[in-house]
Amino acid sequence: MNIETMRHSAAHVMAAAIQRLFPEAKFGVGPTVDFGFYYDVDIGRAVTPEDLEKIQAEMKKIVKENPVFERKEMKIDEAIELFKSLNQPFKVELLTDLKEKGTTKISDEEAADIDPTKTDVATVYTLGDFTDLCRGPHVETADQIGVFELNKIAGAYWRGKEDNPQLQRIYGLCFTTQEELEGHKALLEEAEKRDHRKLGKELDLFHIDEMVGLGLPLWHPKGAILWRVIEDFWYEEHLKNGYGLVRTPHIGKQALWETSGHWGFYNDSMYPPLEVGKSLKDEQEEQEVAVSERYLLKPMNCPFHVQIYKNSMHSYRDFPYRWAETGTVYRYEKKGELSGLVRVRGFTQDDAHIICRADQVEDELKKVVDFTLFMFKAFGFDVNDINVYLSVRDPNEAKSIGSDEGWRFTEEVLEKVAKDKNLNISKDVGGAAFYGPKLDFKLKDVLGREWQCSTLQFDFNLPERFKMTYVNAESEEEQPYMLHRALFGSFERFIGLLIEHYAGAFPTWIAPVQVALLPVADRHIEPAREFAKELVEKGFRVEVDEAGESVGKKIRNAEMKKVPYMIVYGDKEMEGNLMIRKRGQEEQMQLSKEEFIESLRQAITERSV
Repeated sequence: MNIETMRHSAAHVMAAAIQRLFPEAKFGVGPTVDFGFYYDVDIGRAVTPEDLEKIQAEMKKIVKENPVFERKEMKIDEAIELFKSLNQPFKVELLTDLKEKGTTKISDEEAADIDPTKTDVATVYTLGDFTDLCRGPHVETADQIGVFELNKIAGAYWRGKEDNPQLQRIYGLCFTTQEELEGHKALLEEAEKRDHRKLGKELDLFHIDEMVGLGLPLWHPKGAILWRVIEDFWYEEHLKNGYGLVRTPHIGKQALWETSGHWGFYNDSMYPPLEVGKSLKDEQEEQEVAVSERYLLKPMNCPFHVQIYKNSMHSYRDFPYRWAETGTVYRYEKKGELSGLVRVRGFTQDDAHIICRADQVEDELKKVVDFTLFMFKAFGFDVNDINVYLSVRDPNEAKSIGSDEGWRFTEEVLEKVAKDKNLNISKDVGGAAFYGPKLDFKLKDVLGREWQCSTLQFDFNLPERFKMTYVNAESEEEQPYMLHRALFGSFERFIGLLIEHYAGAFPTWIAPVQVALLPVADRHIEPAREFAKELVEKGFRVEVDEAGESVGKKIRNAEMKKVPYMIVYGDKEMEGNLMIRKRGQEEQMQLSKEEFIESLRQAITERSV
């Protein structure tokens, strides 16, 4: 039995149970998701955990009764009247949209309930007394939905729009066996322990303040150090790999974004213009602007890099250009979609653009792939377990920038490089943006969860719009190839991934605090400070716990902070004999100061835990 079909059918069994318990319930949509399903409903009030227990119990009754999933097709007008009679306005709205507009778009996706290719008929399923709008497929009988458990409630605006009614989204897990379900629940428990929002607070790394603004993280000293270590490594490796560093502003004139095309095709992710032709005081006093100057917060760094290119003439001999920037960008996100460091409104891309000749493209791509894998490996990820997705255009889709020859060349070279590098590649036909094909790298953390990070994206749009040219060997003007490239994706998202991957127990080389010195008594504080100073001067990050607490309490505090090395600093330590507690090891090590410093240096050089 197909697990997706089982999960989809389980959503309908849940809806049938809800209707039994809450006869006036209104139903939105109920698709499958990873590891389960959900259904958006309105029962006239907020759904409670107690409700979940009742709904799950009712689902089990329905499974025991074992009704059949019965499929029926009817004319769309007939279906509209049916769901009007059932007092299901959301279903009526979907059917009416299909009839009048030829679409059932819900946010960015088609409604799972309806086949958008059929605008004159609707498919309806019945399950006992419950009737639902759905294109299927479903299992034959209710007892075939496998093992399930309801596990979460969330709010969801109807069709993803904030001005629409807010429904209750009830989530459930569904697997073929109880063993699989229990295994996934254990994974969820571990993921909860590793949640970067929880650990970010416990380790004093960052927080998000409502007064500052949602989606705008504030980095505390330890979090800022973590960021700085990662960024310094990023800069160092980019310089080694032949990149030039650039810096660009946070805002740009409206004309820049009109020329780039963002004003038109990316406006749903951008914030409205800033009027910089007058001050806040002028605005408060309702003064008219003398000369309008409209700027926008940048959602991308690309147009600025293009303008750096256009600042001078270029010969074919000058290529390739590799320009990198850790540039903070700002994108519109709905309040309800924000999530810790993973989904924010202001984030710092580890951005780079490679501008080159056609004969250099393959070599540059190979270098980027090697660089990407090196960076992942440096931070402790298994580079043999990375999935790479090649997005190409649909050959039947004519809406794209660039020549057919250019598209064919870039798609073929991306696939060739991916295969030459033995990447685990999947092709997504139709997944390319209108301005070029791309490779997306998705790595797995220690729990096996996939994270989108690196992207290699060709761009035919900006070179065309900005008339980027160079003088070729025949002294003619020619358009260069432009490749967008991000390794981490964004620092915020990547740090969130690192927090969860390591459960906050970072490798020594990136740990915000590498050594915790724990003085036994007041007389040991000053000597501990002196040793800390010595370590800091040698480039190590050290913290002295001067609190008036017991040694046991100090040890527990350092363990909670996940510090790689702890030293209880007493009389023997003052004499240079150190007892080292290494994170994760029960036995202590006895080392001289010189031996400890050398072992610490080695741990950092080897990027070990």
